[in-house]
Amino acid sequence: MNEPVRKYMKVGLIHFMAYPEVIKGEGPILETLEEIAKDDYFDVVEVTWIKDQEIREKAKEMLEVSGLEVKYGAQPRLLTQGLDINSLIEEKRKKAIETVKEGIDEAIEIGATGLALLSGKDPGINKRNEAKEALIDSLKQICKYADLKEEGFSIALEIFDRDIDKRCLIGPVEEAKEVAIKVKEECGNFGLLHDLSHLPLLKETPEEALYPIKDYLTHIHIGNCVLKDKNHEAYGDQHPRFGIKGGENGVDEVVLFLKALFDIGYLNEKERKVVSFEVKPLKGESSDIVIANAKRTLNKAWSKLEVKG
Repeated sequence: MNEPVRKYMKVGLIHFMAYPEVIKGEGPILETLEEIAKDDYFDVVEVTWIKDQEIREKAKEMLEVSGLEVKYGAQPRLLTQGLDINSLIEEKRKKAIETVKEGIDEAIEIGATGLALLSGKDPGINKRNEAKEALIDSLKQICKYADLKEEGFSIALEIFDRDIDKRCLIGPVEEAKEVAIKVKEECGNFGLLHDLSHLPLLKETPEEALYPIKDYLTHIHIGNCVLKDKNHEAYGDQHPRFGIKGGENGVDEVVLFLKALFDIGYLNEKERKVVSFEVKPLKGESSDIVIANAKRTLNKAWSKLEVKG
């Protein structure tokens, strides 16, 4: 591809994965966020909860100055607290919905335009349909709350693995589509988020993963995973750097994924949509170098990409 990547996408970075020390809403939030804000490779930054009000206000000021578009990831709020928006125990489901609503309030406060979240645990085949109904109801509540708080604020359900690491209800692409259809009946601000790093865990090719949900896909992540070696420190859904020994995704896999995104119309000249890196340093690795690896990987993949007009 000879044309610049920015013509077709907004390149983003997930702050709380690139700098995992902030994932619990504490730590060097401002210092690490500043590193992203200074890097004009990025158009979008995805942040998560910031527990301290004063830090949150300073982060908002920095983000306003930067010109970055801001998205909010509620996944850490749910995962670190063991919360589940499709729990069959009503009190637990209610608590999960409430923390997502708190996340929406916080996201709007810092200037974010959308929030992503994930489904809860897969309860097994016998209770799966009941859990899907609970998930759909929770998502409708969350989407309607967001719409009341701020017009145009979007909610995206991220698709995770069901059998390897997160073991989420959603899950296989056809079931993600089923949920999306039902939520979209009442909520125009809802969509799906998919991640290249989750495809090997779901045993789906880019075509299998993306084509069925092309009408519901509103957000994309790209990253890597380790699947073959269970003893590897990055085994499962740990988002190691691209090209790591034993990993599933490198330049060639990114090329195929980008091609599929063009084929379904997600990437196009008329509307630049978000494609964010989800990469995390392993023990002893530098966040900044892992981020540089991700940028080089996208640059190399983009230069190899061939798209028919």
